[in-house]
Amino acid sequence: LAGVLRDSGIAERVDQARLIPEWPTLVGPQIAAVTEPTSIAADGTMFVRVATNAWMNELSLMEPELLRALNATPGRAPVRKIRWLLKRD
Repeated sequence: LAGVLRDSGIAERVDQARLIPEWPTLVGPQIAAVTEPTSIAADGTMFVRVATNAWMNELSLMEPELLRALNATPGRAPVRKIRWLLKRD
């Protein structure tokens, strides 16, 4: 399977998508409790739903720190930006 992914050119995107289930470990339990990562675009933008506007503002200020944590794995395509979206129930 790894060879097929590599040959098709999507291995990097699959590796990058592994960040979604790793999110709670990378950002910690407090942030994970109020967020839900949904996807990562080909340009490196990660889309994350947030419980409240207040959290969205706080996380926007923390974005550089969060990007460092998300991009700590060597060789993985980087997340370049986080797009914060308010959760709609």
